[in-house]
Amino acid sequence: MISDGQVVVKFGNILAKHCLDQRCSTELLLAAEHTQSISSQLSIVARVKAVTGESKASSELLLSNVQNLIQAVQHVLRAAEAACIKGLGQPSADPEEEVVAAFCQQWRKNLIQHRAKEALNSDRDELGLRKIRGAKAEPTLMSLVQEQPPRSRNIPEHPNPRKGHTVMDRHL
Repeated sequence: MISDGQVVVKFGNILAKHCLDQRCSTELLLAAEHTQSISSQLSIVARVKAVTGESKASSELLLSNVQNLIQAVQHVLRAAEAACIKGLGQPSADPEEEVVAAFCQQWRKNLIQHRAKEALNSDRDELGLRKIRGAKAEPTLMSLVQEQPPRSRNIPEHPNPRKGHTVMDRHL
């Protein structure tokens, strides 16, 4: 889980670097930095718990840190969605940046298609407001990550992956 947090941090940092909107870029960097801090805390707590053994207090602290990491990852993904909507610049020739860009383009394409379908098929009440019953929720980056199988995320892989983790090769 800690290494997955690091993957999300790297994902957020790459997106922030290419985000065209300065405010979104700053928010993404702050969210990634916060996730990095919590991931480091979780690593420390896990090591201490491994050495000290089973105690209720250490288990509660570990659980609390895991929950904080999940919330921080969700914050990064929400900030990434905003960055993707505002627009991203061209990625460099770095394979990881290309993978991140492809992932974000796929999500944005899904979002645009969803919004187009909703605009065409939207049920409205007498005031012209959309009825929410039966309406399908907009796709999110989190839902895109959760929908895809672990190894095949429908993201093109670079022919020469680098040693170690790449940004999108793990479950988020």
